[in-house]
Amino acid sequence: MKTKLLILLAIPFVFYACKKDTYTTKPQISVKQINKKVLTTGDILLFQIAFTDKEGDIQDTLWVQKVSRVCPTTPGAQFLTRYRVPNFTPTKDLKGILEVGFAYNSSAGGYSSIAGCGTRNDTCYFKFWLKDKANNRSDTISTENIVLLR
Repeated sequence: MKTKLLILLAIPFVFYACKKDTYTTKPQISVKQINKKVLTTGDILLFQIAFTDKEGDIQDTLWVQKVSRVCPTTPGAQFLTRYRVPNFTPTKDLKGILEVGFAYNSSAGGYSSIAGCGTRNDTCYFKFWLKDKANNRSDTISTENIVLLR
């Protein structure tokens, strides 16, 4: 009876001890939120990218790529850009949110402008990846489809 009780009490500790560490040397990112999935001219598109990093040294570059599914060869419909992550004092096991915004066919609010196909509606998605000071790169993540109405 004592053995069975000991085994039952030990099971939760085994699961707790086997829990995988969520903070890794390679930055981990995920899309937390997208404010709109259908945009008209002048709309602002905001992405919230959640991140974790074991060393907290993410103060390098966030890469963003827009990929058009409708007109992949139209100039301006595709782009790759990078944003410098502001410099700050790193803390171990850093967790936070990076916010990136774009203005659709506009320069509103000081956001970078994105364009669609021009004469027709566009469906696109965005890719993100993060590089830290030690040149560790996160996996590349992709968003859901986003529709840009002409």
